[in-house]
Amino acid sequence: MGRLFLVTLEGKIYSCKHCKTHLALSDDIVSKSFHCRHGKAYLFSKVANVTVGVKEDRLMMTGLHTVADIFCVKCGSIVGWTYETAHEKNQKYKEGKSVLERFKLSGPDGSSYWGNHETHIGRSDQNV
Repeated sequence: MGRLFLVTLEGKIYSCKHCKTHLALSDDIVSKSFHCRHGKAYLFSKVANVTVGVKEDRLMMTGLHTVADIFCVKCGSIVGWTYETAHEKNQKYKEGKSVLERFKLSGPDGSSYWGNHETHIGRSDQNV
């Protein structure tokens, strides 16, 4: 395994709650109205320090999308997904953007979001 190079972000940072690796900036939030199985999720215009998994088609609440899970580059935790293709015309704005699950992040103030105690641990998407 080679040497790990991390991008250090400046500003109000969202980081991996497990290893504190910088993942995204507050300024890059497109929407806070996304949801996943663990609760809230945020759509970001860009993210850093992630690796991208295998692309797959998923039927989500807003229609069919081609997405890939994204993982923290340092600890390997799944932190969300990225939109490769939106098959519905009104969902095209998501293409090239990434969703980070709030449950998997530490916020800019160091806070963690614990979500609903009744949510189950499962796959990181908003499948129907």
